[in-house]
Amino acid sequence: MAERSPARATGAATPSLHTWWAAAAIIVALAAIGLAADQVAKHFAIELLPEGKPVQILGDVLIFQLVYNPGAAFSLGSGATWVFTIALAVVAIAILIVAWRIRSRGWAITLGFLLAGVLGNLTDRLFREPGFPVGHVVDYIFTPWLLPAIYNIADMFIVGSMIVVAILVLRGFNFDGTRELSAAKQRAADAAEPDVAAHADHEAAATAAAAEPDAGSGAGR
Repeated sequence: MAERSPARATGAATPSLHTWWAAAAIIVALAAIGLAADQVAKHFAIELLPEGKPVQILGDVLIFQLVYNPGAAFSLGSGATWVFTIALAVVAIAILIVAWRIRSRGWAITLGFLLAGVLGNLTDRLFREPGFPVGHVVDYIFTPWLLPAIYNIADMFIVGSMIVVAILVLRGFNFDGTRELSAAKQRAADAAEPDVAAHADHEAAATAAAAEPDAGSGAGR
């Protein structure tokens, strides 16, 4: 009889990477590209936009308005800028620590963009006025139909990545490229396994039965 394998709670889910350094390379490359894009955009915003004055690009759909944000979103916590600096640093370090566990290309891309956003705003906290480590973040994108706040490219990377992280977690995608089966799918897999094992046993028996006449005829020659 064919040996029956135990039911598994995971299965292939996303394109997988064979080594940790392949995932790390994706994360570092996307983080570097995203950080460069964020800082270049902020440079041009500072150089070209008047501080505090809205500049309509696409009517009320897209407005550029240069502000220096000492706090978090919606200017919350403006008196505790150093707290956000520490939080951003912790998140960046955490991403680098878990990078060696990543085998999923989806997770690698998501964490790469998340790291880009974190480093973009952390760079402002560390190197912009009024100085280390309480620098103000450069914000300049205003979409009043979408958010009542002014933000930047780094914020877009962070928010978008966190949405994808939530989706990956809720859908059971693991760092190693496998996917946790839901309870319903697991029950279906468990129910189907005896049928698969029985089919394998039947095929093995049929193969053995077909081989016996050939062996007998060969011995009689």
